[in-house]
Amino acid sequence: MHLDDKTGAYFDFGNHTEKVRLRWYEDREAMKRELLRETLEAPQLQLVPHVGYVSLFPFMMGAIPPESWVLEKQLDLISNSSILWTDYGLRSLSRTSSMYMKRNTEHDAPYWRGAIWINMNYMILSGLHHYSHEDGPYKVRAGELYDELRSNLIRNIVGNYQETGFFWENYDQKNKGKGKGARSFTGWTSLVVLIMAESYPSLHR
Repeated sequence: MHLDDKTGAYFDFGNHTEKVRLRWYEDREAMKRELLRETLEAPQLQLVPHVGYVSLFPFMMGAIPPESWVLEKQLDLISNSSILWTDYGLRSLSRTSSMYMKRNTEHDAPYWRGAIWINMNYMILSGLHHYSHEDGPYKVRAGELYDELRSNLIRNIVGNYQETGFFWENYDQKNKGKGKGARSFTGWTSLVVLIMAESYPSLHR
């Protein structure tokens, strides 16, 4: 139900339309001005075509058979710099998405619409580590991506820590991996210690 055969990505399924915009509305009596979402087309039941972390959950859980063509497509999504890959970690939403770095409302910044989050990168690393040890046609490629993504994450998090003295809530995929949001965020960003130790949950069934 959630797999898109063309891209090999997993998508949300539900009422959706791409024809949505934010528009300023004025209430002169209340002397109020609000930026509200306006739907220009009736939503229809369909796959929601936005590649991001949500597209990789079966991969993160090791649920895709190691010989499956779907696994190859997932590795393609991870490694594509026009989609998720950066030198600092994986974006939360594809750069090609119509929602990339777009606000949801006037007061709702694009929190999960591009920034690099360490908890999700940790789980993707866990998937790559798993498949790099599973016999199959994509074993070597999974290992190569694992090594490169792990190095990128460690280098960026440690570099930010050395520069600012903080672990950050998330990292800017556009501004050279600069730390953003809450600090000192020793919640999931402290997963860098497990990444360094290569300590991951077992995904073997």
